[in-house]
Amino acid sequence: MKMLPLPFVAAFIMAAPASAQTPNTVFLDELTWMEVADKIDAGTTTIIVATAGTEQNGPHMVLGKHKFIVTETAERIARALGNALVAPIVTYVPEGSVEQTEGNRQRAGTITLPNEHYMKLLEYTARSLAAGGFTDVVFIGDSGGNQRGMETVAAMLNEEWSDRESRVHFVGDYYSANGFREWLVEQGHTPEDVGSHAGMVDTSQLLYVNADHIRTEELAPFGGFDGAGVRGDPTQASVAYGRVGIQMKVDGALRQITELVGR
Repeated sequence: MKMLPLPFVAAFIMAAPASAQTPNTVFLDELTWMEVADKIDAGTTTIIVATAGTEQNGPHMVLGKHKFIVTETAERIARALGNALVAPIVTYVPEGSVEQTEGNRQRAGTITLPNEHYMKLLEYTARSLAAGGFTDVVFIGDSGGNQRGMETVAAMLNEEWSDRESRVHFVGDYYSANGFREWLVEQGHTPEDVGSHAGMVDTSQLLYVNADHIRTEELAPFGGFDGAGVRGDPTQASVAYGRVGIQMKVDGALRQITELVGR
């Protein structure tokens, strides 16, 4: 076996301590278990469990839209809190029945999880994180179908854990009370153009987070045809709007987390 020159080996050993520093990340799965334990001991006891989904988003937007958006917002929230990490993003969520995907081109690629299984996933995610030392588990969902399951699991675990330090916090304001849709209407857009799925709201946010995930040549009002899977006019979306929308989600979440955690 060929031996490395001694100067090279010495240089490698000398450089090793620098690479051993804990990386500047808030994502749980980018840390070792010992790094996580050290952070918990130092006061990082909040963990964000963010749910996204894998669903059709019209001809112009990728199936992982929610994942890319909530990865951005969850990181911002964690860094703003200063004592939080982000668990792996949950991308398997309720998206209707499996039968709805059969024979329907609009839903090709959509992955759905029955709500009861989604809730079990959330429950055991929270149980695992609490067992590992996190005292505040924060549920944030980037999609409407994710909300009820998170709220139910949070209430169930908090009742069970009434005599424990750990708590689960459902942060619904992130999705339902961030004010972004209302703000777009104030800018002169109609509620119909703002839309409710793959319209101005979603498209603007993803344009800001990662424009590579938007097929600009496919942008069309309401998707351009019946059954396109678009409710709203994504042609009126913009990066500037997306910047505002992302920040409004972050701000809404931070306000509610501060109220719920209370410490």
